[in-house]
Amino acid sequence: MTTPINDMHDGHTVRGRYDTQPTVPLPPGERILRGPEGWRAAAAIAEERARAAGTFPVLLVDAYPGADVVAVTARIRAALPDWTVRDVEEAAHPVADVERLIAPNLTDDRVFGVMSHFTLADFYDDAALAALAAELRGPTVVVGWGAGLLVPHLAGPSALVLVDMARWEIQLRQRAGATNWRADNAGEDNLRKYKRGFFVEWRVADRHKRDLFGIVDVVVDGNAIAPAEPHPDAPEAGMITGDAFRGALRDAAARPFRVVPFFDPGVWGGQWMKNLIGLDPSKDNYAWCFDCVPEENSLLLQGDGGVVEIPALDLVFSRPVELLGAKTFARFGAEFPIRFDFLDTMDGGNLSLQVHPLTDYIQNTFGMHYTQDESYYMLDAGDDAVVYLGTKEGVDRDAMLRDLATAQDGEHPFPADEYINAFPARKHDHFAIPAGTVHCSGANSMVLEISATPFIFTFKLWDWGRVGLDGVPRPVHLDHGARNIQWDRDTAWVTENLIDRVETVRSDDDVVEESTGLHELEFIEVRRHWFRQGADHDTEGTVNVLNLVEGDEVRVVSPTGAFAPFVVHYAETFIVPAAVGRYRIERTEHSRSARFATVKAFVRGTAMTGPETARAGTTDN
Repeated sequence: MTTPINDMHDGHTVRGRYDTQPTVPLPPGERILRGPEGWRAAAAIAEERARAAGTFPVLLVDAYPGADVVAVTARIRAALPDWTVRDVEEAAHPVADVERLIAPNLTDDRVFGVMSHFTLADFYDDAALAALAAELRGPTVVVGWGAGLLVPHLAGPSALVLVDMARWEIQLRQRAGATNWRADNAGEDNLRKYKRGFFVEWRVADRHKRDLFGIVDVVVDGNAIAPAEPHPDAPEAGMITGDAFRGALRDAAARPFRVVPFFDPGVWGGQWMKNLIGLDPSKDNYAWCFDCVPEENSLLLQGDGGVVEIPALDLVFSRPVELLGAKTFARFGAEFPIRFDFLDTMDGGNLSLQVHPLTDYIQNTFGMHYTQDESYYMLDAGDDAVVYLGTKEGVDRDAMLRDLATAQDGEHPFPADEYINAFPARKHDHFAIPAGTVHCSGANSMVLEISATPFIFTFKLWDWGRVGLDGVPRPVHLDHGARNIQWDRDTAWVTENLIDRVETVRSDDDVVEESTGLHELEFIEVRRHWFRQGADHDTEGTVNVLNLVEGDEVRVVSPTGAFAPFVVHYAETFIVPAAVGRYRIERTEHSRSARFATVKAFVRGTAMTGPETARAGTTDN
């Protein structure tokens, strides 16, 4: 779905089309099945294999934690009334045992835990799995997170279904009262539910489903299966074959694409996205947009029969070398290390004053192997917009920490202007924020945040006396923050190192390429390209993440015709996989803007830059 967006270019208003539901095509000829037809097709695969082996059919339905297994089971029973349905969780260890196992990873903190390295087999009794497999008689469906663990215990072949889910959908359900896996915590603080997912369940589930990608026969859109008794007019969840799933991800890793953006309100949220992107006007505000966060976002696979929603992480896991590039994959593994998101404070409030952990601290304290270096690129800014960044010259660190601690009582506001620099912010300014730097965006800003991905690791120091949308004070982690503040990042250092460090890399009749950051302590390089007709690029073997920050509409084209032209609108973030190689961004016949600009991020050290590029005969990084 596209929604209208207005932006000022060259002194006049132009209309673009921000797409809130971008899609990725399924391979030609693949169709989406829905409802009973899909479940019967999956059962037919099991029956065919059973006939060939002279056994009875078994259908394993593995469901990502957070999927509504009750609703899934109800649909299976309706579609396959003659089949016996068993719950694989009969073979799981007792809930109390699992709780004791994961307790050290969850900690007592409301937000932070320790990254787990459990596998799903750690939560199951192998002898009980074997016993369950031995009990199966006749056509049987086994449902639940872990159904795939039965494969080595079965005497004959089976068919495998994966009910997959995106993390944002899981979080929305948790806010509405859903629990964590086998947990009696419907009324628990949502931050604690999220913590259990982030540090334990999703890590385990991702390891498990990666093992299933090569053998899965059917993939089901678990985001579309929620209530046990669906509305009669609601569309049935879509299903695709395993071959269609694998083919779509293979093709996506060879062409530009967008993930599905997710918009969320917040206590400091603004009006820019709501007014200009055309979001629900009944909402008070929108604070966030995860415009490119594959850990959280979805991919919409489109084909005959509509769309199927899957986690964007499935692409990262299944095609890491083609997507990320060999060098980036070698450095980060199957993780997407670059994040683009929007922070909207237009007619809103300041973000929390915060600091991110140093790499050594995040590794030793939370078990995460890289940290959240970041930057603020100003998509738009009011006349009074500022970015708080670094401490002022000669501050008394002990006094500042005392005042921060005192402010937590809600009665003594922290005097931020006495301790923290406030730099004016204008449209297209770029502020680098390496980990350890105190910072926040002020009100009346529209920030494109370009950063490393582990976004949960933010230590709030002061939240301007606010409570969250749930009425509960948002968590402040002054103890963690105090251990990470780099006090030498004062006014002079920040001014010299972090503010709008723009350098022209090349300039010709049409294109000006600029380096806008980030700081040398950060692993992300950002290039901005200004052009009127078009600019040539080359991934140079590493993933590129871009946003159209000026101009109404462009298209991405392959000089060799390797992929179909890909249209991008103002403010849209898009990914160009490493495997694409050379590509060009150019105005379209519908463009009305006089000039355009993109910002492009890639992992520093995995692509050629500057003079080396020219010597190699390419025109960009």
